[in-house]
Amino acid sequence: MHRLSRRSVSSILRNGGARHRNLAVPISCSNSLHESYYDGNSKYSQSPRRWYSALTRGRQNIISSNHFNLGSGLYLGIRTESTAAASVSDPPAEKYEYQAEVSRLMDLIVNSLYSNKEVFLRELVSNASDALDKLRFLSVMDSGLLKDGVELDIRVQTDKDNGVITITDTGIGMTREELVDCLGTIAQSGTAKFFKALKDSKDAGSDNNLIGQFGVGFYSAFLVADRVVVSTKSPRSDKQYVWEAEANASTYTVREETDPEKLIPRGTRLTLYLKHDDKGFAHPERIQRLLKNYSQFVSFPIYTWEEKGFTKEVEVDEDPAEAKKEGDDGKDEKKKKTKTVVEKYWDWELTNETKPIWLRNPKEVTTEEYNEFYKKTFNEYLDPLGSSHFTTEGEVEFRSILYVPAISPMGREDITNPKTKNIRLYVKRVFISDDFDGELFPRYLSFVKGVVDSNDLPLNVSREILQESRIVRIMRKRLVRKAFDMILGIAMSENREDYEKFWENFGKNLKLGCIEDRENHKRIAPLLRFFSSQSEEEMISLDEYVENMKPEQKDIYYIAADSLTSAKNTPFLEKLLEKDYEVLYLVDPIDEVAIQSLKSYKEKNFVDISKEDLDLGARDEEKEKAVKQEFGRSCDWIKKRLGDKVASVQISNRLSTSPCVLVSGKFGWSANMERLMKAQTVGDTSSLEYMRGRRVFEINPEHPIIKNLNAACMNSPDDEDAQRTIDLLYDTALISSGFTPENPAQLGGKIYEMMGMAILGKWGAPVSEVHPGNTGNPETLEAEVVEPAEAGRQK
Repeated sequence: MHRLSRRSVSSILRNGGARHRNLAVPISCSNSLHESYYDGNSKYSQSPRRWYSALTRGRQNIISSNHFNLGSGLYLGIRTESTAAASVSDPPAEKYEYQAEVSRLMDLIVNSLYSNKEVFLRELVSNASDALDKLRFLSVMDSGLLKDGVELDIRVQTDKDNGVITITDTGIGMTREELVDCLGTIAQSGTAKFFKALKDSKDAGSDNNLIGQFGVGFYSAFLVADRVVVSTKSPRSDKQYVWEAEANASTYTVREETDPEKLIPRGTRLTLYLKHDDKGFAHPERIQRLLKNYSQFVSFPIYTWEEKGFTKEVEVDEDPAEAKKEGDDGKDEKKKKTKTVVEKYWDWELTNETKPIWLRNPKEVTTEEYNEFYKKTFNEYLDPLGSSHFTTEGEVEFRSILYVPAISPMGREDITNPKTKNIRLYVKRVFISDDFDGELFPRYLSFVKGVVDSNDLPLNVSREILQESRIVRIMRKRLVRKAFDMILGIAMSENREDYEKFWENFGKNLKLGCIEDRENHKRIAPLLRFFSSQSEEEMISLDEYVENMKPEQKDIYYIAADSLTSAKNTPFLEKLLEKDYEVLYLVDPIDEVAIQSLKSYKEKNFVDISKEDLDLGARDEEKEKAVKQEFGRSCDWIKKRLGDKVASVQISNRLSTSPCVLVSGKFGWSANMERLMKAQTVGDTSSLEYMRGRRVFEINPEHPIIKNLNAACMNSPDDEDAQRTIDLLYDTALISSGFTPENPAQLGGKIYEMMGMAILGKWGAPVSEVHPGNTGNPETLEAEVVEPAEAGRQK
């Protein structure tokens, strides 16, 4: 609330209240009230307003025909009607305005709003660009604004010795009232007012490039400056005014410029007197680098004051003794000695020569221009594998160019890091940030590089943080969709090597997308590549697999292993290879989880051939019934021997040459997954038993070993050799199925025992040589062979 000083009140009381009864203080000094009574064109409102008199306590309703702005929120008017408060018993409630400590507010802006000091140049250049845009727009309706003939540009000059930066634009400038209104009120945005006027105007164009709408961008100058001086000249005014303030002060001064040498024809000159620690910003090279980073694509030319030089030849003074010696030689003609020197001078240098390529029509841009822009923007040396230039309209309007790099960064383990500097965000061609935490792209697509330029992104006040909103979500969906279209274009191109390079570098990223992004499964799945039983040298796509499927085949089969060799030699493949069914080899650690996340492709379910209940199509039920009847007793016998090691023993339909196999439960971990989980550094071992699930021991009734065991079951089920054979079969199936034996030493003892029994005396070797140290008694020898296995089994 504005208050009259004691001197003013005393003067009013001395001269009588009657002379000043029209002096009133408004209830609120808000911008809306200010704009209601003063619109900049000396036209004043006729609507009634509630006021508090500075001299009376009663509330009055004043209808005034003319009000004159006295500054600082006071208005002087001619009262034409006054109505005092009717109630005497109920005194009017006193109203107060919230008071903000200006110095504290400035401290928040300088020290809390912006996290990076160098953005001050972006903000100030953006304000200069806005001033030029306003002038260009207003000059269409009033050509007299450009009568001085000064070109529209921005010039930045530095004095590194004294730590001074000067930013000059030839824009619309400000009158004294506008200077107080815009720079004297924190968060009062002249651009926001201009936008409102454009919206209310019938002649307003839909395309505008004004940037600053928060009203705090100017105060970013105090991030690096102790003192700021603003000298401005509006074409609507004959006078030039100077606004000056210091960083830690709560006041500012405004005066008229009287020095003829400091007068400017039009526009605004902003002078920053840098703090001692920030004088490094006054180096021309640093200013030029910041301008190229943040304001490279501003539509107006930006010039910087640079030191230049040129070479020239100058004569060198000769030594008199040498000249006399040469004269004695009798030479009439002698060449003058010269040397090359560099003559230095200072001149204006255009900084933003590059035009924004994304604003051009894609049909007019060549591939070479896209590649050149990519290399220059992202400091790359290889051409990208693909690019996508598009404009999105509708709810969200933005322009973008996306690229797929030709090679992944050095640290491939960084694929799960969402923070990259691959997407450069621009708002109205002004660079905002390239440090995002997955707002515009999911982390599995963090390898995509490009620029995004929008006019209506929801940024915070400092324009450093992209706020989460519906607009951002829509933009993210469209960017992801375009990225997949671009990658699909590489996959469908005639040059197959390009996609092979892409898959080698970024295949893991897409597999990670299968796990994290269920909404885009249909876009990710066609891009996946795997080896298979029918393509061991060259990877195939899921589309190619589906095309090669047999008519009777219902599912997509896969086997997960630690290597291609292990996958090719697994016993689970035997019956499928006989039927000529293709099986995908998942040899990457992330493959199995990715495929399980997809679940199906083109209505074909993914089936792990190492899990129980494998369906291979048509079955001979009568034959199966006969086999189960013949080997049913043997299955129970084997299950009794193995105990809790297996959930059940069944007749296998997936084996043709192997005697047995150990398959995983339908909802448990496969052998490959169990191996991966055990290898986790911070894995929870307590969950292994729970997730391991049931294991099913499947036997092949056609194999001789199983037939012999069936005979042993019928004739002598308690035979010790038959029992040890079952144990060895289980341990062997454990290894061949991809599992890890719990006691490798015990398994080794069983194998050695069987080997000894198999080769005993086969080549005529003396028994003593086979088992040195024994007495030669065959019975003792046999006992020595069996004993380690017995001992090992008891452990």
